[in-house]
Amino acid sequence: MSTSKEQAAISKIMSFLQEWDHGNKIVRSRMLNAFLTQNTGKTCPELEVEFAQVASLFLARLTAWMRLTYMFGTCLGLQLKAVGVFLSASSNHRYLIEFLEVGGVLTLLEILGQNQTKEEDRTEALSLLQIISNAGRKYKELICESHGVRAIAECLAKSKTEETQEAAQAVLESLAHGNPKYQNQVYRGLIALLPCTSPKAQQLVLQTLRIVQAIVKSSHPSIVEPLLNMLRSLHLEVQHEAIELIIDLCQYKVRPLLLRGLVALQKPAKERVQKHKILEDPEMTKMTESLPVFVQQAAAAKAVRLLAQGSQELSRELLSLRVVHNLLYTMGNQEHADAQRQASLALEHFVRTYLIVEEHVRRAMGTDLFTAFMLTAETLYMKMDEIQADILLSNKVNISEASEHRNSES
Repeated sequence: MSTSKEQAAISKIMSFLQEWDHGNKIVRSRMLNAFLTQNTGKTCPELEVEFAQVASLFLARLTAWMRLTYMFGTCLGLQLKAVGVFLSASSNHRYLIEFLEVGGVLTLLEILGQNQTKEEDRTEALSLLQIISNAGRKYKELICESHGVRAIAECLAKSKTEETQEAAQAVLESLAHGNPKYQNQVYRGLIALLPCTSPKAQQLVLQTLRIVQAIVKSSHPSIVEPLLNMLRSLHLEVQHEAIELIIDLCQYKVRPLLLRGLVALQKPAKERVQKHKILEDPEMTKMTESLPVFVQQAAAAKAVRLLAQGSQELSRELLSLRVVHNLLYTMGNQEHADAQRQASLALEHFVRTYLIVEEHVRRAMGTDLFTAFMLTAETLYMKMDEIQADILLSNKVNISEASEHRNSES
């Protein structure tokens, strides 16, 4: 038989649920605030004690109200936080199952996709999705089967706050771990995000791709073009992540495509650089439209240097693609100092590594310029005149292999 204390607790909870059932938005909002104050951080057993072993009755009411009103944003933030109390409670398996059985995942994904949803509510919905994903493989699969990867990826691309973007990135990363059935879906979803316009989103996508790449252990050719385009970014943190991913990907089958692409970017097609528009200052137009191409040229030269310094095998592959000819061309680009600087540093590696490269470059540059180059490659562009730049732009160096390595000298 129930003790008087237990009966009092049951009576209190029944009164609470009746107040909820008959309450309007204002009453329920007050009740949710009180619930959050009193119960945030509690474990499942503690919640059951608080609710006289019928906490599930309140969770069912809460989720039903959220599903009916989320399209209007009625107390949505409070609703999501309150659901989070249940889902984040330790030993929460029972609450998790109950939430999923009433379509909780779909509701959260629909909240993400609604234009009228506030950013802070999206962040809260993403935190609940991460709790669900972290609960195990079958829950990750449920999110993926509900088209969750696409919804979360779109949220990452379109969100206006870094907090929401980071929350979306965390869920995508979680979905890739321990989810062999759908890890490639996450990988492809991330690749599709590369052309997004937000620099922060680009940075997060590139970081996550590096993690997921190691999980899937294979590459897809569709990653090459959008990844190389990331080198056009004026944001150094995006460039850095793109180059790091390029270095990682050189362990996979897309390596030849990446290397050819990096070498080709040293010598951009003229039509990509010069596009004058009617009724505009031709010089200003040229400068504006050339900048991303030259930024990409500089970043590609930096990537070439890092790859060549890190692997003799990659260094030789780059030589076979006539990288020396193209680096000399970039060094002659007096419209972008950083492109000249990065190309000089990259070329310096090849010159100091291979005798044949040193001989060809000395002949192409001439004695004076080559001497200055070997002295201070990084600042050579500051001492170069137009005639010397033209010589580099029109160089005919053609080295397809290096038979002699400096380290082999006796």
